Amino acid sequence: MATSPNQPINPDDSLPPVEPPSATFLVQLFLVPGVIVAIIVCVWLAFHWLAHLGNDPQAYVRTLRRANEGRWQAALNLANDLRGPTGSGLKSDTKLASELGSILDDEVGSGRIGEQSETLRLYLCRALGEFTVPEASPALVRRVIETNDDATTQAAVEALAVLSTNLENSGRSFRDQDAVVDAVLSASMSTNSGVRNACGFTLGVLGGEKSVVGLLRLLGDPATDVRSNAALGLARLGQTDAYETLSEMLSRQDVVLSSKASADEMQSERYKRALIFVNALRGVTMLVDATNQPPPTGVTTLIKDLQQDSVAEIRSSAAAVILKINRIVE
Repeated sequence: MATSPNQPINPDDSLPPVEPPSATFLVQLFLVPGVIVAIIVCVWLAFHWLAHLGNDPQAYVRTLRRANEGRWQAALNLANDLRGPTGSGLKSDTKLASELGSILDDEVGSGRIGEQSETLRLYLCRALGEFTVPEASPALVRRVIETNDDATTQAAVEALAVLSTNLENSGRSFRDQDAVVDAVLSASMSTNSGVRNACGFTLGVLGGEKSVVGLLRLLGDPATDVRSNAALGLARLGQTDAYETLSEMLSRQDVVLSSKASADEMQSERYKRALIFVNALRGVTMLVDATNQPPPTGVTTLIKDLQQDSVAEIRSSAAAVILKINRIVE
């Protein structure tokens, strides 16, 4: 019905009819957010529980034996606990070490593939390396010689280096040192340069005549990083054969990057350059300490030049080596 200009308008006449909310709307408004919140809380509680298993060895074992995707987090937490200040009791737990080795064997034997399984194996290897008892070594040795997965092999080789140092520091040793060295020597023939690189480091830690022979062979490796690690391993063992490769490392020319290189690429190259020089200087220091003799004249000259380098860490490291050499010469 039409209204005259002077007739007052009823507010109810200008509003659309109000309908009660539908069930679908109520579900979307209240139930869906509630479910999302519940899921977030459950996930948080799960990770909180995994992160606070504490120093209860069997709690770790029970969690790691469950077939679920969260096991890698428990393995990571265990590795961190073993490495942390409260892990001394766990480090010497022979039963835990043996059970972790069994879990690692079972995971590899299961044939499971994918990122979750690979991550679990890596963290189990890392955890085993943190022990101070020889019971942690058999499973790592098996993973070095029996596993076709390069990532797991490399992790096991690296863990053996850490375990060797931990055993030595605690007055213990491998029950079969030769078996450990033989396993790493076998892995050093891998077609994967990352595995060979890890072997170069670990052989330097293990020591012994067979390790020296393996490291000398790795000095001829086609991969620069492998040769460098082999030289550092030989330097750690007091073998002056390392000087030639150390000299190559100290002579490294800067890589000229394209003008289109990003800031991250340039920063990465600068970091790699500094790391190579500092490691080479560390190798020379180890040899000078082991032999109580100055390095070859050419190596000394290269080190003197590095005292003028643009990177402060390289300058200070070079100056420290020259000071050590001068004390011997004088």
